Amino acid sequence: MPGNFLKEDVTFMITLSSVSKKIGARTLFDGVSVTFSPGNHYGLTGPNGAGKSTLLKIVMGLEEPTSGTVTLPSKVGYLKQNIEDFKDQRLVDVVIMGNPRLWKALEERDALYEVEMTDEVGIRLGELEEIVGEEDGYTAESDAEVLLSGMGIQEEFYLKKMHSIPTDQQFKVMLCQALFGNPPALILDEPTNHLDLESIGWLESFLHSYNGVLVVVSHDRHFLNAVTTHTADIDYETLIIYPGNYDQMLVTKTAARERTEEENKSKEKKAAQLKEFVAKFGAGTRASQVQSRIREIDRLQPQDLKKSNIQRPYIRFYPPEKAPGQIIFKIENLSKGYDAKQVIKDLSFEVQRGDKIAVLGNNGKGKTTLLKLLADVLVQDAGKVEVGHQVQIGYMPQNHSEWIDKKSTKEAFEWLKEQRAGIYDQDIRSILGKMLFGGDDAFKSISKLSGGETARLLIGRLMLCNFNVLILDEPNNHLDLEAVSALAWALEDFKGTVVLASHDRDLVQRSANKLIVFEEDSVRFFDGKLDEYMSIHKK
Repeated sequence: MPGNFLKEDVTFMITLSSVSKKIGARTLFDGVSVTFSPGNHYGLTGPNGAGKSTLLKIVMGLEEPTSGTVTLPSKVGYLKQNIEDFKDQRLVDVVIMGNPRLWKALEERDALYEVEMTDEVGIRLGELEEIVGEEDGYTAESDAEVLLSGMGIQEEFYLKKMHSIPTDQQFKVMLCQALFGNPPALILDEPTNHLDLESIGWLESFLHSYNGVLVVVSHDRHFLNAVTTHTADIDYETLIIYPGNYDQMLVTKTAARERTEEENKSKEKKAAQLKEFVAKFGAGTRASQVQSRIREIDRLQPQDLKKSNIQRPYIRFYPPEKAPGQIIFKIENLSKGYDAKQVIKDLSFEVQRGDKIAVLGNNGKGKTTLLKLLADVLVQDAGKVEVGHQVQIGYMPQNHSEWIDKKSTKEAFEWLKEQRAGIYDQDIRSILGKMLFGGDDAFKSISKLSGGETARLLIGRLMLCNFNVLILDEPNNHLDLEAVSALAWALEDFKGTVVLASHDRDLVQRSANKLIVFEEDSVRFFDGKLDEYMSIHKK
């Protein structure tokens, strides 16, 4: 379990000294000097492209800063993304590799037991056994299994090779690797990606009891608010640490900016009055008073305010004037399976006009399958999906490449214009501008778009086409916190019908008033918000 680390012990701190990073002519951050202290949990925030992942790579020595230095504890848990490197390793071994000193000792020890015993070998084995003992190696497998169990990975997988389990489960194993070995510092970049709500809840509990340094990047607002005590925000070409979680940071940051802007306005107004006095009496007999006013003008120079790099898209969904019928979907005895696995069996329910439904459940339970059946992307094995009168469906898949060819050389403008016949160019530019494709960005090649830009382009399509029913599978994927917040607002305000799957609790809480929950052995229909369901479910 998470250990105790003394706040005053510098060996457990992460310290950045005058760290700068420039990419071409662009400055991500300049002269950053901060200390991340044990006992504090820092949410690293900033919009997509601000440099969050770059900063973490610099901290871990995976990327060089333009200038500056980083000091780390001797052991740091880091969430790696190189899953392919572990494809032929057993799950339990991948987790233990999170403690490199222990793993290296175990490998050497096992190799020495295969050779002829000599005095030299015996001495070395003794040294290795001492390392194994120091690193709690004798309980390593059971400790690893505790982490795997907490992540919801089934026991029969523990001794299997990584490549033999689903990709989302492999990501969970990599997260367990980062948490293993009681490191005094944890660096986690998007740890909730590929996690279901149950696993996110377990991770939150784990991190609550973790007393080391935590630096975490996440687009899950609820998760950030739940696990962080401080916020390290990358903006204005620097990094500023605020006390409090993400929501508290927003309040403090906004108030500080507004206060500085008001002070600047007051200075500018007073300076204008003084300049008027100088202009009026500069050549007269009041020379001493004029010089005094000039000195005061110099003191009243407004504070230079760098432009914030935070931008929020403007998302609004406007359904057509003709509303659909009262019944949007009528599902009767719906079944769907893959090979020998039955994912959905004899499912029956109705979706009414105006419903905002979130589909929840652990990974692999059938959420995406259900959405694809409703969107007519998949064909059911049995039963039927009856679509109501004048229903117009806008679908956004979890895997963006199912809808948009990421290898395409088409420009974003051209692709979006193809989505609706007879649309004017200025309407396309308007949508793209709202989705933060300003200026020449509107003509970027689709193949050059980032994950966040692709997601915003797909949302732009939904805005353009005036669908009255939206089916959204993990629409928050690749979006930054500002964009997810804008999407939640838009779904709340939407006058049509929504069916979405998402692990982002803030998005679900704000946008859904009904739930379809894939539980262990059944499907539960709940008429109410997520917090109401969670309060009942926990009892």
